Amino acid sequence: MNADFITALNQIEAEKGISKDILIEAVENALVNAYKKNFGATNNVRVVIDRENGDIKVYTSKTVVNKREIDLLDGEISLEGAQEINMSYEIGDIVEEEVTPRNFGRVAAQTARQMVVQKIKEASRDIVFDEFSLKETEIMTGEVVRKINGPQRANVLVNLSIRGKNDLLVTTEAMLPSQEQMPTEEYELNDRITVYLMEIKKQNGVPQLQVSRSNPGLVKRLFEREVPEISEGIVQIKSISREAGSRTKMAVWSSDPGIDPIGACVGSKGQRVANIVDELKGEKIDIIVYSDDPTEYISSALSPAKVVSVEPNLEDKTARVVVPDYQLSLAIGKEGQNARLAAKLTGWKIDIKSESQSVISEEIEQDTADDIQEMTENLAEELITE
Repeated sequence: MNADFITALNQIEAEKGISKDILIEAVENALVNAYKKNFGATNNVRVVIDRENGDIKVYTSKTVVNKREIDLLDGEISLEGAQEINMSYEIGDIVEEEVTPRNFGRVAAQTARQMVVQKIKEASRDIVFDEFSLKETEIMTGEVVRKINGPQRANVLVNLSIRGKNDLLVTTEAMLPSQEQMPTEEYELNDRITVYLMEIKKQNGVPQLQVSRSNPGLVKRLFEREVPEISEGIVQIKSISREAGSRTKMAVWSSDPGIDPIGACVGSKGQRVANIVDELKGEKIDIIVYSDDPTEYISSALSPAKVVSVEPNLEDKTARVVVPDYQLSLAIGKEGQNARLAAKLTGWKIDIKSESQSVISEEIEQDTADDIQEMTENLAEELITE
């Protein structure tokens, strides 16, 4: 243990952001245990490492007692023995003396190496957790480094790097599970992909990062990055519904009447939304204006279909929507996708009918109502007659 040890710790502190003092304190504590194990157990041992030159000294503390030498317990020193060191010692004082063994350097070097390696691992994990926790629900770009075969589709490991405190580069791997991948994408080694950091947690002390390409949050963050009006808070994203790789619906609203929220998201010549569509590998994006009026909101949510009427039921948040006959398939969408996304976007249960279906339904409802009325009247007459 010498100045080279301190130099190495200084380098670790600069490169990894791990405090030299924390490492030295950990080594000192480990050396206390090493001394007890190799040179006789005592409960009053202190190890001090010089912060400048790396020199190590071991000290033991003993309480001054009024006993004969033969009766002394571990951690005790007689008054006579203490006063041989310094005449000022009295009963009850603590005497500390250096007891550094001659061959303690070899034990110290081995112990220090093991402890520093362990502390670097622990501290590095803490740094990863602390730095990436600040990025939770954010997007970042990483590199595909490994694929792990799964029952249906391979899970993907993505290498992520960020600049942490003191501009230190912090790197770790994140898991992109098969269920969080876009079904229309294939991921190959060394591919650069943008992911949404869903969650970071610790498992057995090791940070576990889970990212996504299918989460609606990815679309939201991409628009925040691409559209200044959103990042500035002028245009707000009120709701997003998404079926990854196929279609997204997004409701936006502007706090400034002079700014068109859809126009801001689309950008000049459609460049802003085009950049996001490219990032999502061609996924279609429908952008509508949010409204507090459920009739307007639901009608817009079913875009690009045209809507004849909307009858909302505020109590159970259900709505009956009527569209032209020729627009029915467009309103419902392929395999029901348009209606499904509109329902997710608005939070309303939507029942879509064509105009002709609506007329038939109304006639059936009217006939049913007439039948019930007739039965009621007949029953009333029977009761009066009896």
